[in-house]
Amino acid sequence: MKKLLLTLTAVVLIAGVAAYHIAANATTQTKTGGLMNKKVLVAYFSWSGNTKSIAEKIQTQTGADIFEITPVTPYPSDYNETAYGIAKEQKEKGIHPPINNTDISSYDVIFVGTPAWWYTMAPPVMTFLAENNFEGKTVVPFVTHGGGGGYTIDKDMAELAKGAKVLAPLVVYGKGGANVDKEIAGWIKKLF
Repeated sequence: MKKLLLTLTAVVLIAGVAAYHIAANATTQTKTGGLMNKKVLVAYFSWSGNTKSIAEKIQTQTGADIFEITPVTPYPSDYNETAYGIAKEQKEKGIHPPINNTDISSYDVIFVGTPAWWYTMAPPVMTFLAENNFEGKTVVPFVTHGGGGGYTIDKDMAELAKGAKVLAPLVVYGKGGANVDKEIAGWIKKLF
């Protein structure tokens, strides 16, 4: 009886370990899909936290590295002062504010996230795209907005990310709804 119990326990343990490894491998393949063997970065700017939330979800699903694009001089916490003051002036005058940058040279695919500000991307994202070499890289835009949509942000990114292949953007209202994780997964699967 003791031998039978030990044998059953061993079988259950082996089956459990095997099931875990099968599930883990399936999850990895689902998460990365066509991104396997690619070095992937999620780079984003977020003022309110909406774009950060989507960036983190993309990072979780892809296993990418993540980098927050931050201006050297932070924007004020007051929305009106930021959106209707500084960001509007930067857009109108074509100002690309200095940012704390990162080395993107080793990445093949770069997801670039931005809120929609004044019908285009936030100025720090413009700086990130203009100051880095995107030759031969794939740029995947994602945009959060408060009701205006994605405008032509993907085309605007293509103009600044010289030499990059720019794919179809994900456009999300706020932080997205209850199905945002599925929406992100479907978008990534469709692209890759």
